[in-house]
Amino acid sequence: MFDLFSDHQLVAAVGLFGGILLGLAARLGRFCTLGAIEDLLYGGSSLRMRMWGLAIGTAIIGSFALIGLGLLDPAQSFYLSIRWMPLASITGGLMFGYGMALSGNCGYGAIARLGGGDLRSFVIVLVMGVATYVVLAGPLAPLRNALFQQQDLIQELPPGLAHHLARITRLPLAGIGISIGVLVVTASLWQAEFRQDRTSLFWSIVVGLAVVSGWAGTAYVNRMGFAALPVVSHSFSAPLGETILWSMTGSLRPLSFAVGSIAGVWVGAFIGSVIKGHFRWEACEDPRELRRQILGAAIMGAGAVIAMGCTVGQGLSAFSLLSLSAPVTFLAIFAGAGLGLRQLITGFRIAP
Repeated sequence: MFDLFSDHQLVAAVGLFGGILLGLAARLGRFCTLGAIEDLLYGGSSLRMRMWGLAIGTAIIGSFALIGLGLLDPAQSFYLSIRWMPLASITGGLMFGYGMALSGNCGYGAIARLGGGDLRSFVIVLVMGVATYVVLAGPLAPLRNALFQQQDLIQELPPGLAHHLARITRLPLAGIGISIGVLVVTASLWQAEFRQDRTSLFWSIVVGLAVVSGWAGTAYVNRMGFAALPVVSHSFSAPLGETILWSMTGSLRPLSFAVGSIAGVWVGAFIGSVIKGHFRWEACEDPRELRRQILGAAIMGAGAVIAMGCTVGQGLSAFSLLSLSAPVTFLAIFAGAGLGLRQLITGFRIAP
């Protein structure tokens, strides 16, 4: 296989495969972060939040199964090779959640909606992708480095919950991770209504497996290939900017997992929208709405860089390795989204 395709093409194919699954889940399974938060806070339903829980639990079990089989070294991942900064997770998470509420979608959701013909989401994708690189490597990068300097770990314990528990208990790392994953799955399935919803169960598991496929595929290419490419899984913050750069300079930049992942979500969402008969072109008719979406997308992009991930990057991929940053960032995103939704739905008026 390595004789027929380059390492870059292989990881892009891995990203494409998982991205298609994620795109299908968004359109056919209604898998959406903001929708889950809005349903929980204002719709009186925890079903879609439980979908996230089941996806996280599935991803944890699958990822630590790979670790137990020696197919994945979690310390090679970005989330466990960088020293954790709690303040960055909280600040970036709050910014991302608030921006997500303003724009009406996260990066993943915007790509999925774009696959259904929503041109408003195209604006969100472009602005968020550019904003991530402005803060990651552009004019605001020095300020970010001054406030939240990312430092590589050197002979230190990876910032993962399972790693800390393994050191304390002397139990196998994989066994601890799988046990935690089982607990998360059990808690998510506690509600009878959710257990009876086979569609939600199926697509939640598919999302978890999509994340696992990213770890498995990129770890295999890293281990067997020649280019020493990074071990990654799905995220939709900096990869948006990377995909925009590749689309403009593809002859100078190689394919990557990020490009395949972004393309895969779009393709999967397009297929799903056609299957459901929901594909239709939509555009923004209200300038105020467009202004709000642009502002929200810019805040999201900046927040994702500070927090080192988005709802999928931290909420699923980092969570699958039980990174200490994942639950803190996810709770901060939830709080930021709750604040933004309150502003949009009820305002900040004090009740008499």
